[in-house]
Amino acid sequence: QVHLVESGGGLVQAGGSLRLSCTASGIVLSIYNLEWYRQPPGQQRELVAFIRSGGTINYADSVKGRFTISRDNAKNTVYLQMNSLKFEDTAVYYCNARHGTMSYWGQGTQVTVSS
Repeated sequence: QVHLVESGGGLVQAGGSLRLSCTASGIVLSIYNLEWYRQPPGQQRELVAFIRSGGTINYADSVKGRFTISRDNAKNTVYLQMNSLKFEDTAVYYCNARHGTMSYWGQGTQVTVSS
């Protein structure tokens, strides 16, 4: 059975930092394209960052220069380092592992940024 478990969310003041982790069991993340999404209150889920299995990385314009996605294949984990957090970064953050037609989601972790 496949599980993706996010952790690292919490309450932080504007300008602060958090590091989210997403650890998988039941699959080997090294062959997957890995994505972080977020869903702000009352809004649709949006793609924040991705890192492909081959290493290509990209970010949403709203987080470029502030967020960094990385992966540790030995730990079967993907990270999202979030710096210079803003109130508008408040959301539930989800990781997704995608390979061909397969797609697995974590349960989400809440990030709340106080202004």
